[in-house]
Amino acid sequence: METIIRQSNADYWVDQVFSAKQARGGVVRRSVHWVQREIGQDRFVHEVRARGFHLLRAGDQFIVVCDPRPVQMLF
Repeated sequence: METIIRQSNADYWVDQVFSAKQARGGVVRRSVHWVQREIGQDRFVHEVRARGFHLLRAGDQFIVVCDPRPVQMLF
C-alpha cells in the first residue's frame, strides 16, 4: 500500500480552495490524487459537507458544486 505524504498545511490548503472565485457559486475541480496527497479524502469530504456543497467524482477528478441548492444529473 502506498503511503501518502501530505505536502502542505491542511488548513491553508482548504482556505485556498474554498476561498477561490470558483467556490462562490461555481465549480471547483481537483485531482483525486492531489486531494489525497495534500489533505486526505476524509478531510476533503468533511469540508465539502460542512459548507453544504455537493461532491462528485468523475474518473480521477473530484468536482465540487459550490452551491447548497439541489443538483440534478441530466444524463
